[in-house]
Amino acid sequence: MTGDLAIELAGFEEMARQLEGWVLRFNPEPLTPGPPWDYEARARKLALQSRALVDLGTGGGEVLSRVLDEVGCSAFAVEEWRVNAPVAARRLGSLAPVVRASSLRLPFRDRGFDLVLSRHEAIDPAEVARVLAAGGRCLTQQVIPDYMDELRHVFPEMVRYPDHFTGYQEGFRDAGLHIDDARIHRMRVEFRELGHLVYHLVAVPGMIPGFGVDSHIEGLRELDRQMREGRKLEFTAGYYILEVSRGA
Repeated sequence: MTGDLAIELAGFEEMARQLEGWVLRFNPEPLTPGPPWDYEARARKLALQSRALVDLGTGGGEVLSRVLDEVGCSAFAVEEWRVNAPVAARRLGSLAPVVRASSLRLPFRDRGFDLVLSRHEAIDPAEVARVLAAGGRCLTQQVIPDYMDELRHVFPEMVRYPDHFTGYQEGFRDAGLHIDDARIHRMRVEFRELGHLVYHLVAVPGMIPGFGVDSHIEGLRELDRQMREGRKLEFTAGYYILEVSRGA
């Protein structure tokens, strides 16, 4: 570490590296209204109508455990990351066995689920269609491709999320599924402290390859300088939601 700023931010980096599950300690504060939909509420409503569901990229099982509360359907959870899979297994217990596998190649039989859920997890529409039963549905919420793109001026290596909003719809249609809902929502958010942003960039994998305080201290110093001049850590965030169905 070099300099007081690096020392100050090191604690936030360490907290993020110890993260298990998917409950972030520091999140950006919304400056404009959030999405007009409620993914979790919709997922629960669909679960109540289902006999069997699978949740792709369940993380630590936080959302799925709430969706399944007092819901009687059979459920499975898929989580590929070795850190989160055991966390999800402990949280979900008998609610849903956790299968460690890629969401793009599912180890399940054809037409085995009435509902496929995916919150911020990459999907393959053809693979979703393969495991979806007659009359079944898929609900997915994904991050917009230009999420926090304003950071690119200090971190030019920042990864752009794939723009699958159109591509997923085309894939679902090609697989014989019907698009019931397709909406995008962008919003403005703010990090009140630079340390909170550091935590977010470390905790959310893949936003900036190899991100760390040491390796990216120059960009962090530039952001710190801008904040001292009165510029805020405001960014564009947002999500899109897709709900699709297979005919009976």
